[in-house]
Amino acid sequence: MESGDLKIFQAVARKGSISKAAESLHYVQSNVTNRIQQLERQLQIQLFYRTNRGMTLTPAGENLLKDADRILQLLHEAQKTVQEAGDPNGPLRIGSLETAAAVHLPQFFTEYCSRYPKVQLSLSTGDTHTLVQRVLHYELDGAFVYGPVEYEDLEQVAVFQEELVLVSNKREGSLQDLLRDPILYFAAGCSHRRKIKNILKEEAVPAHKIIEFGTLEAIIGAVQAGMGVSFLPASAVRYFQNRKNLFLHELPEQFRDMNISFIYRSDLFLTSAFEELLNGLKALPNGR
Repeated sequence: MESGDLKIFQAVARKGSISKAAESLHYVQSNVTNRIQQLERQLQIQLFYRTNRGMTLTPAGENLLKDADRILQLLHEAQKTVQEAGDPNGPLRIGSLETAAAVHLPQFFTEYCSRYPKVQLSLSTGDTHTLVQRVLHYELDGAFVYGPVEYEDLEQVAVFQEELVLVSNKREGSLQDLLRDPILYFAAGCSHRRKIKNILKEEAVPAHKIIEFGTLEAIIGAVQAGMGVSFLPASAVRYFQNRKNLFLHELPEQFRDMNISFIYRSDLFLTSAFEELLNGLKALPNGR
């Protein structure tokens, strides 16, 4: 069994299909199919259930995935150990909420990359649930998510304080009236939904139409056009406030506070590149 086989197996298990795994690995589908079949023959056990909807892990496959995650992470750490000589360098895989990536991180990472030009930084965005899972599965070294996050395998540093606001294309109106418009969410994984349900309950507004979007830009555009209202960090909305028909509305005090934390696995091998990242985050006004 080779590390390349485990990497392909891991990709198929995570993506749930041969085609998606092949796309993520930049392989042809037939190569991925053959490598999975060879792995099953070598281990003499079925690793996947094949259905019209894709590939699902068998119990044996689930056990192998846990080992594959750890083995591939150890290989990644071994590579980082070799690269530790000299200035911080090597890959640094970071995830972030889209709002944090747009508002808080550009200046921070501009300064970081200027200070440590040998570090190969990659930044991907997602919702809190997806980012947490990617960190837990060693796919990311760390991520900026809405916190606090309660997982015993994760460490976290509170880095940014935010205020949640309602954003609408209407300059005026009571909160109760504004909430009667459709609510525009990020697609599955929006971290604010429980808080929003509590706001609707307190304002005695019945559940109504929800529309999901994939990006912050799309939500802002839809709010401007009058499609509905949304709940977003105030800083993210102000980032777009040069546009017309975009207004912030304050929420009751008990619903305003938001915390963005940086999370990473407790057993992560801390390279000098990662340690310098942590030091920079802890030095921020809200870092602690």
